[in-house]
Amino acid sequence: MKIKDLKPNTTFDEIIVEVVTKGEPRAFASASGQGVVCNAAVKDEDGEEVSLTLWNDDHKKVNDGDKVKITNGWVSEYKGRIQISSGRKGTLEVIE
Repeated sequence: MKIKDLKPNTTFDEIIVEVVTKGEPRAFASASGQGVVCNAAVKDEDGEEVSLTLWNDDHKKVNDGDKVKITNGWVSEYKGRIQISSGRKGTLEVIE
């Protein structure tokens, strides 16, 4: 899948992206629990960029320049911008 084909509030089977920059992790607490979240800017092979949300230990796996494969991921929208994540059912793995 390509970034240009992503639609908000949908799932996707698989996407491979490269991490451009990774932000600082921050703690969160909500009614469903607490943990750590981190945002990263990623791009696909066409150069299209999107925000990747890294939940809990996923932020420890990823560094700038890494290629990442997300399987069974989720697309959301925040302040008019599309974001992707592995969600609750997906997986994130660093490749290469």
